[in-house]
Amino acid sequence: MKAAIIGGGVIGGGWAARFLLNGWDVAVADPDPEAERKINEVLAGARRSLPAVYDRALPAEGTLSFCALEDACAGADWVQESVPERLDIKHTVLDRVNAAAPDSAVIASSTSGFKPSELTAQGARCIVAHPFNPVYLLPLIELVGDVPAGAADMLRSVGFSPLHVRKEIDAHIADRFLEAVWREALWLVKDGIATTEEIDEAIRMGFGLRWAQMGLFETYRVAGGEAGMKHFMAQFGPALQWPWTKLMDVPEFTDELVDLIAGQSDAQSGHLSIRELERLRDDNLVGILRSLKRTNAAAGGVIAAHEASLPQPSASPEALPITQDRVIPQTWTDYNGHMNEAHYLELGAAATDRFMEMIGADAAYIAEGLSYFTTENHLQYLDEMHAGDRVRVSTQVLEGGPKKMHLFHRMMNPAGEVAATMETFLLHVDLGTRRSAPARADVAEALAAFGQAHAGMPRPEGAGRYVGQRG
Repeated sequence: MKAAIIGGGVIGGGWAARFLLNGWDVAVADPDPEAERKINEVLAGARRSLPAVYDRALPAEGTLSFCALEDACAGADWVQESVPERLDIKHTVLDRVNAAAPDSAVIASSTSGFKPSELTAQGARCIVAHPFNPVYLLPLIELVGDVPAGAADMLRSVGFSPLHVRKEIDAHIADRFLEAVWREALWLVKDGIATTEEIDEAIRMGFGLRWAQMGLFETYRVAGGEAGMKHFMAQFGPALQWPWTKLMDVPEFTDELVDLIAGQSDAQSGHLSIRELERLRDDNLVGILRSLKRTNAAAGGVIAAHEASLPQPSASPEALPITQDRVIPQTWTDYNGHMNEAHYLELGAAATDRFMEMIGADAAYIAEGLSYFTTENHLQYLDEMHAGDRVRVSTQVLEGGPKKMHLFHRMMNPAGEVAATMETFLLHVDLGTRRSAPARADVAEALAAFGQAHAGMPRPEGAGRYVGQRG
């Protein structure tokens, strides 16, 4: 698959990263002589953060190229226009795109405010696919217009969550909320009620955390208590008549107001560069997205669904199966700057879970009331691993019986060297009695097949070690 990115700014760079890191070839067209440098800086941030959201490896990166608009569009499956928000510029660019792109290509604009009817007024074919920054991390895409069949599925295949806007409207859906909040914030600063930092504190310490997982209406439904949304609206509905906000009344953008807000913003975060702020933002988003993924909630559900579509390594018993292939997230590192010891155990436990799936002891098996319980682990820490490192875990069966499973996991760094090992012993358990019991016949047979295939392999160095034993 090929994506053409027309315009290589912050948004265009984010689109390029999202497609590229999901295995698409990407061609970027931008007359800016600094475009290649800027795109590569965005890619560096994306490579650090997007794979860290997942517990499986993303596809191998596609090929990135920089070329003229016509060459970028040739053979493209998706063309994304992300040029400045001027209708005359967009009309000119879209005319060229329509002449160069295949008839089968989806042609979309990243516009924050223009309607599809405005973009296509001169005859160009185009829909709106409005993303949110950083495009490579945030899943939402607002689709507006006559969306071609298969377009939404293409976006889902790279981890987006498409929202088809029912009717075209200026600024679509999400930016209309942001604009209302922005207008009120300007008044609060202008009237001396709050500083830029205090307004940001009100959002990030309060309702912003709720909105990240529940949105607006679900948050208010909970606020209504057991009586629900009707009670909330009856209780707080009259407040809509009170002069709490100024809504469409906007303060004049005088030099004094701009200087006031810019000065407060500089005092708030001017000690950090833009790249440092982006890394901080992305690290925080990775943590939030991973937390939401664990509960399959909101944006985390999109990540979980996309992760489930990523291929798993081979489960053949003839060689040591790869039971984990992933990138180490920033949330797994500690004050020493490397992967925290507890997460080696988490990685090994995930490898055990994957091996259980390979032999048929999967979620359906557990739902039937059968599983394996770990009774003992032994970890060896042999080398450091860091955030962003791709780690692969191979698993060797040392013993596999009707009630027992004895595994040895090797955790390998990007160079293929063993950075840690985990030896683990498990008993098969009947979840009804919480006591050991024989595995189901097909599971026992699959485990035995791995055990027989691995029996002729050398015993792993470190197997059977005890704590403190000399090498």
